[in-house]
Amino acid sequence: MKPDGPGNRRRGSRRHRDSDQHGVDRAEHGDSEAQLTRSARGDSAAFTHLVKTHSAALYGYFARRMPTAAEDLLAETWLQAFAARRTFDPARGSARGWLFGVAHNVLAQYLRRAGRQEPAPGPEVVDPWQVVDQRLDAAALAPALRRALAELPPEERELLLLISWEQLTPAEAAAVVGIPAGTARSRLHRARGRLRDLLALPRPTGPTGRNLTATGDLA
Repeated sequence: MKPDGPGNRRRGSRRHRDSDQHGVDRAEHGDSEAQLTRSARGDSAAFTHLVKTHSAALYGYFARRMPTAAEDLLAETWLQAFAARRTFDPARGSARGWLFGVAHNVLAQYLRRAGRQEPAPGPEVVDPWQVVDQRLDAAALAPALRRALAELPPEERELLLLISWEQLTPAEAAAVVGIPAGTARSRLHRARGRLRDLLALPRPTGPTGRNLTATGDLA
């Protein structure tokens, strides 16, 4: 059965809606580090709480990348997370980032066994508002955006989608893919620039008309 929750809802197309949902998600997951730490000490109820809190988001991660196997991959993620729960160190990152790291590894294992590469985004899952942060007609832009995303280097595309789809922070996304946070920010900046070029979107400018992408002011 597909898990219910905010991770399965269609995200709004406006930046302020994304920001509001992001805040709600952070509030919901605020005690996850404590729950994961308690589960490592044998508290089964704490792990059950984690499953209820994060299953919708993790299911969404798989459904957007490998929809036909999403439920099996989610189940495998929780099995591996339970087995590895004692390796979680809250000093090194969030529980949410750690869980997505487990999911990332589960997907990589699945793709290696199947002899496949990670697929490009499908038509039903791309939200241009979130990915390129531009106020344009989302429905009209979506097909072009899917093509543009497919042209990005896989490591840039995955990092961008972890942040835009899964709403991880750059530091959390960096931990998921195993790179330093500074490298993640650089790749994210580069990926957004590539997308704008591929889509022929205008570069964002500041109040003085400066090109923010060129000057490095764009997150």
